[in-house]
Amino acid sequence: MNNISPQVPQDPIAFTTGYAIAPTSNEIDLRELFSAVWAGKWLIMAVTFVFAIASVVIALMLPNIYKSEALLAPANVEQQGGIGALASQFGGLASMAGLNLGGGSSIDKTQLAISVLKSRQFTSNFIKDHDILPQLMAAESWNQSDDSLAYDKSLYDSSKQLWVREVEAPKQPKPSPQEAYKTFSEIIEVQVDKDTGLVRISIEHLSPTIAQQWVTWLIEDINAEMKKREVSEAIKSTEFLEKQISETNVADIRTVLYQLIEEQTKTIMFAEVRDEYVFKTIDPAIVAEEKFKPKRALVCIVGTLFGGFLASLFVLIRFFLRKAD
Repeated sequence: MNNISPQVPQDPIAFTTGYAIAPTSNEIDLRELFSAVWAGKWLIMAVTFVFAIASVVIALMLPNIYKSEALLAPANVEQQGGIGALASQFGGLASMAGLNLGGGSSIDKTQLAISVLKSRQFTSNFIKDHDILPQLMAAESWNQSDDSLAYDKSLYDSSKQLWVREVEAPKQPKPSPQEAYKTFSEIIEVQVDKDTGLVRISIEHLSPTIAQQWVTWLIEDINAEMKKREVSEAIKSTEFLEKQISETNVADIRTVLYQLIEEQTKTIMFAEVRDEYVFKTIDPAIVAEEKFKPKRALVCIVGTLFGGFLASLFVLIRFFLRKAD
């Protein structure tokens, strides 16, 4: 008598149900994907090689950009100025004379100076006062041997000092303050250390000499601008107080008003004797010896990897399209 052993299905699901399950057509076989990529290896290698060569060419064509920065400390982080400062000190007494000096909220002069530094008006005046529009908008390369700039001839004729770029209306051959402001905003950086309160101002440019000079000018100009505003406010406050003195005969009130004028006079004197009115230079800007960017090796690596990725993606898409048919 023959012993016949039952056939046990190897698939546990088939064993419990008694039916074998065939693989669905939608399942992705990794071996098929690998085979498809391997079949297209020459295409992938060729595209990757082309991207690698293109990345090297682009990296070599990119001009060197130099960065110069200065480290600054706030000369006086919080200082009350003008009528607001006087109101916080003598507002109660001045009200006896019927004077309204306004609220005395303290102003963070560092933040105010940074906001002014980044403003469109200050930037436009800076570019105009120092006549740096060609260096900003038309510079093409920097010659290290004689520390000179070469300009894009399609934009600016340096021999005639004439803008020759071709643009569509409403733009003009000479860049507008709005265009200049946009370009300048891309090369300037202002950072504030929240822990120490120190401020870093940096400029990026083709010429390290120009970058250093612009940072120095920015510090000088923002200090001068904030000093000018403070003195102007103090003078207006003094004129206002002198007018109030002429309108009152109360001795005590006149005494208070003279004290207020004295405070404003001190503010004006303090401003006139200090060049670094808002920012004190801790580490001045220097002419950089090494470029800041581009990172040419990184450009080559990223370009090569991107080419390999695109080629592999194309091979896989072609594989799925053929499989769908």
